[in-house]
Amino acid sequence: MSNIAGAFQNRKAFIGFITGGDPSIEKSRDFALELIKAGTDLIEIGVPFSDPIAEGPVIQEANIRALAAGTTVEKLFHLVRELRRETAAPLVFLTYLNPVYRYGYDPFFKRCAAAGLDGIIIPDLPFEERGEVGEAAARHGVDLISLVAPTSEDRIRKIAETASGFVYVVSSLGVTGIRGEITTDLASIIEVIRSVTPVPAAVGFGVHTPAQAAGIARIADGVIVGSALVKIIADHGDAAGPHLFRYAREMKQAVLSQT
Repeated sequence: MSNIAGAFQNRKAFIGFITGGDPSIEKSRDFALELIKAGTDLIEIGVPFSDPIAEGPVIQEANIRALAAGTTVEKLFHLVRELRRETAAPLVFLTYLNPVYRYGYDPFFKRCAAAGLDGIIIPDLPFEERGEVGEAAARHGVDLISLVAPTSEDRIRKIAETASGFVYVVSSLGVTGIRGEITTDLASIIEVIRSVTPVPAAVGFGVHTPAQAAGIARIADGVIVGSALVKIIADHGDAAGPHLFRYAREMKQAVLSQT
């Protein structure tokens, strides 16, 4: 069993996202540990990028802050190593393809494995072009996590059949960000996924209230929250730790209510 699969074993998973280096590498370490203490089962660390096309304004601004603070891929590998000394919780990068391509696929995933990273999400990597990236990730034991959007049943099935780690189900068309209501027929999407793979399915994009989290946890294996956590960091800066802890604990309890 992979470390990521273990996060879903016998329970619903709560997954939290932070932008690495916002407001600093040191605080990203502290914030990730606060989230884990609050019950977060898996941490996604966003690799800041100048053109994060899948992100809404909250995470775009976090990318700008992190880049201005001097965040680099090398510093994020160091962050993962530091976290791995203190926690066994799964750690995943969310990055765009360009930094991975520039680094070199095989060297990049070799570094991921050495640092202790469990998986990677690449929103701008088309499914049809994942071959070389997926092969390099697999060679080094890093799960390349597939994203599934509200699209055709045949395409959902095709993507899910090759999934590893977990399937990231995008709740709504568009970019990340808090949504007042999620109207997508998630149950049907997850039913298709489960018909072709035992890999767990977690839902993200727009989730920010305990009621939303509980509703999604009734049908999915996990709930992903990003913009709401990043907004707490934007609002409180270096002092965000206790606020992140309280919010994550409340969301985790909502998810567990459906276990």
